[in-house]
Amino acid sequence: MDALHHPGLTVAVALAAGILAQSVSRTVRLPGIVLLLASGAALGPDGLGWIQPRALGEGLFGLVDFGVAIILFEGGLNLEWSRLRRQEAAIRGLITVGALVTVIGAAGLAGLAMGWSWPLAMLFGALVVVTGPTVIQPLLRDMRLRPRLKTILEAEGVLIDPIGALLAGLLLQLVIGSGTSSFAWETAGIVLSIGFGLLAGLAAGFLLAGVCGDRPLVAHGYENVFVLATVVLLFEACDGLQTSSGLVAVTVAGIVMGNLDTRVGAELREFKDQITVLLVGMLFVLLSADVAFADIRELGWAGVIVVSGLVVIVRPACAWVATLGLNLPVRERVFIAAIAPRGIVAAAITSITAASMDAEGLPGGTALRALVFSTIAGTVVLSGVLAYPMAWLLDVRLPRRERVAIFGARGLAPPLADALKEGGVPVLFVESDPRRSHAAEQAGHSVVFGDPLDERTLQRARMELVESVVGLTFNEHIDSLFVREARDAFGVPHGYVALEAVADDSTLRLLRRSGLKVLFDGPHDQARWDVRWRHGDVALEKLAFDPKAGAEHDGDVSVDAPANAAPVNDRAVLLTIQQDTHLSPYYMGYEPSAGDLASAAVYGPQREEALADLRQLGWYLRA
Repeated sequence: MDALHHPGLTVAVALAAGILAQSVSRTVRLPGIVLLLASGAALGPDGLGWIQPRALGEGLFGLVDFGVAIILFEGGLNLEWSRLRRQEAAIRGLITVGALVTVIGAAGLAGLAMGWSWPLAMLFGALVVVTGPTVIQPLLRDMRLRPRLKTILEAEGVLIDPIGALLAGLLLQLVIGSGTSSFAWETAGIVLSIGFGLLAGLAAGFLLAGVCGDRPLVAHGYENVFVLATVVLLFEACDGLQTSSGLVAVTVAGIVMGNLDTRVGAELREFKDQITVLLVGMLFVLLSADVAFADIRELGWAGVIVVSGLVVIVRPACAWVATLGLNLPVRERVFIAAIAPRGIVAAAITSITAASMDAEGLPGGTALRALVFSTIAGTVVLSGVLAYPMAWLLDVRLPRRERVAIFGARGLAPPLADALKEGGVPVLFVESDPRRSHAAEQAGHSVVFGDPLDERTLQRARMELVESVVGLTFNEHIDSLFVREARDAFGVPHGYVALEAVADDSTLRLLRRSGLKVLFDGPHDQARWDVRWRHGDVALEKLAFDPKAGAEHDGDVSVDAPANAAPVNDRAVLLTIQQDTHLSPYYMGYEPSAGDLASAAVYGPQREEALADLRQLGWYLRA
């Protein structure tokens, strides 16, 4: 198929191939860029010829600008200011001193191994400074790194991109050879670009947050596309007024908006994530298709030496110098030294730089692009292969999630905590009442005292180690807020809330839509059970499920009673459920199977009646 005269078809094939490659890579757990580079090479002019980037002309670089703007904004959107401040010294070291070490080291390798002139070698060094959020974040997504290490690597990936682009623009003047005065003028222009970009990004970030705040000025449903359009306009307008300032502006705007409360916060992140996946796939396929196999082969062993030196010598030196004197364990510094994959921003800036050199009639643009793309491929493959085993060997991953965090130490919370603890599940209370906090500690449970909706309280609770979060106070609204915050901010997999009544099915539908489960076997009167527990009238019973046991008592059950409904008269509450070796809180709608084990809170003065209620549902006492 010849798509040379069909730019629309080139873009369409690149979009489809990019999405397919990333989907397959996610399934087989490979770095997405590996398959994207392979797809571009296979479908490009040297392969099947279905993708012809040159058919797009200058439009290719328009797409690159559009994509880079969205990618950098999305990267900034995911950086939390509180986390950045805690790791400020390490991040600053990596994007300043570390970047300088990378430029000099990479330039030295290119100059010695490739025989390039020093201006061209320095330009290569600037282009490979960047790492990039599009490769770092997918790589770290499922690794569960310790928060400090994850923050440092993610922040470096976002903040180093505009710095690398500005350095590349500055050093391009050395290659062009505009003279000392012109180079000094360009240096002053870079400083001006950074300052202008910072101011424009701050203004745009606060403006977008205000427009999409509690009293939005944009019609409902249009917030996400409004932000998308504004980011692209910000990028192009800033670049039009001051060259290269758009990169800084969109990054800063993303950080500002991501750290302010807006009505579209979670939705905007999800929307931008989907757009970024689409753009990264398309751009990588287009840009890699524009690199000829012959150009990479011409690099020979010198290219292999440069890429190997970047991984083995330059990156470790960069990480070591940048973190010198900081309170970082050696194993974390070693991991930072090993992980520096280059991404779409390096590819995009390199393509634009090579095109500028070709337009000026300067030699070296083709070899420069080939070497940078070889660096991208090599660093991504090595990082993808080494990241998991190194994280395990260096012990920089978090322990697996297994805790249950319970908000509120009253009502049915203490018996639930006791039942979980007896089953070997670690339990943590989050409580704002000092008296109840003390009572929970006296009972042998871990307690974090503070406002449960305050981020600092949740950080002290180490929510990254929590598997299930439970809202169990007398305020169902606050319970739901707490559970949703823990799940959204810390990725807690399971959330439960207790209800005292279910007015209609809409309540259950809303909870299910939010990914939450109704705790226990149904609604229960928390205040009543709180009094019973404080008076010592609650006992824990261990149960096993046998469907035949319930069938023997069919005559005692009302024909209107739903299967596995809460026991009548609130004399017993199913607290936990155990399938095989996994123990978790019981939830409404759970369908037990033969052999399931459970714990129940039983009202002592009516124990026999409570056990009869449970037998009607198929639960009997374990020996």
